[in-house]
Amino acid sequence: MFYGRKAELEKLNEMYNSGRFEFAVIYGRRRVGKTTLIREFVKDKEAVFFAASESTASDNLLSLSRCIGGKSSSPIYSDYENSLSAVFELAEGKRLVFVIDEFPYLAESYRGISSLLQIMIDHKRERTKLMLILCGSSMSFMENQVLGYQSPLYGRRTAQFKILPFTFFEALPFLENYDPLDKAVLYGVTGGTPEYLSRINQKSDIRKNVIDLFLTPSGHFFEEPSNLIKQELREPSTYNVIIEAIASGASRLNEISTKSGLESNKCAKYLASLISLGLVSKEHPFGETAGKRSIYKLDDFMFRFWYRFVFPNMSAVVAGLGSAVYDHEVEEQLNSYMGLVFEEICRQWFYEMAKRNALPFFIGNLGRWWGTNPATRSQEEIDIMAARQDEALFAECKWKNADVDVDVYHELKRKSEMFSFAKTYLYILTKTRATARLQKLDDSLAKTYSLPDMIEQLNS
Repeated sequence: MFYGRKAELEKLNEMYNSGRFEFAVIYGRRRVGKTTLIREFVKDKEAVFFAASESTASDNLLSLSRCIGGKSSSPIYSDYENSLSAVFELAEGKRLVFVIDEFPYLAESYRGISSLLQIMIDHKRERTKLMLILCGSSMSFMENQVLGYQSPLYGRRTAQFKILPFTFFEALPFLENYDPLDKAVLYGVTGGTPEYLSRINQKSDIRKNVIDLFLTPSGHFFEEPSNLIKQELREPSTYNVIIEAIASGASRLNEISTKSGLESNKCAKYLASLISLGLVSKEHPFGETAGKRSIYKLDDFMFRFWYRFVFPNMSAVVAGLGSAVYDHEVEEQLNSYMGLVFEEICRQWFYEMAKRNALPFFIGNLGRWWGTNPATRSQEEIDIMAARQDEALFAECKWKNADVDVDVYHELKRKSEMFSFAKTYLYILTKTRATARLQKLDDSLAKTYSLPDMIEQLNS
């Protein structure tokens, strides 16, 4: 069953219905659902769907020829120019979608393909009804060699789609059989990648899912991150220690460098590669765009979970001790692990609320803030902060079993007073519930929501 991607499908269908030449670039990390999205889009349309492979130019030309002809006995084109001309000519009198999936593979085997496509587009776009879609998983290639200024295809695309993992709220259809807290945990260990979410066995509890997927040698995720790193990057062992360092709590460049045993300048280059893959991001305190206070974080929760709990315990898992790893490592640290996951869910909730105009003011950007309290010279952190003109929003995200009481409110209010906004709104977001004292707090600008409240709010 196909879930989500409503906005992307609506835009693709709008392009299709224009009747003129269209060129869409679709890219994103592996397993994120790009091909599934395209197949859903073309399922009721006439299309030539060509999936390039890591092979030679002649092998890919053979496959392309068969896709154009529609069967294995179709004529084989002598070169790419003739094959592409045939596709453009097929669309001169009718609407036709032409998909090249894994375009980077084709470009690697035949380096002139981008220039050839550029010539075809420039000379034939006015008399063709073709809708061209180029899709790829190599983020750096698609951004630099297809969308970038130096690319022959620069300026030809009519739309681009960077396909991202689902948010927690978009992922809920994969988690229907669980209560809100278990939904959050399962999202926190698999992330929003559709392929990973689809592997959850909804008849099993969290413990069994984690053991079956991660903590058995035959589990689907037992070697998944390691294999992806090997596919995408050279020197996988170096990347492994860097990712493990971040997963274990290192966030600043010097911390990651020390834990991984790399010089800072070399470590920064490796981190840049991980950022280009969409696995790591560089974060600045809210309101800043650069500076020495930046930190690094793993954006993929499945990678974060794997490198925190599986990678250090692989020998134990191979020895058949997966259940013990869960009981003594995962279960004991799960609340701590879920802290950052819950913060991300809360950020996503604020953006969803903003779409519904359900916040005190328009939120264009939000994020964490950390820095020095000018009054006490002590270091402070705020989980979520947003501001617009003279108004600001501050939020505390608490993933803990105990009910959250008024002390959290007073602490958040104290932190908000470090800033000189005319009006401040306080949000306390909790795993389960707030105490009666906190819920009855006499402050019209303060609100509390539990995770079940947050889900219900967006379903209403």
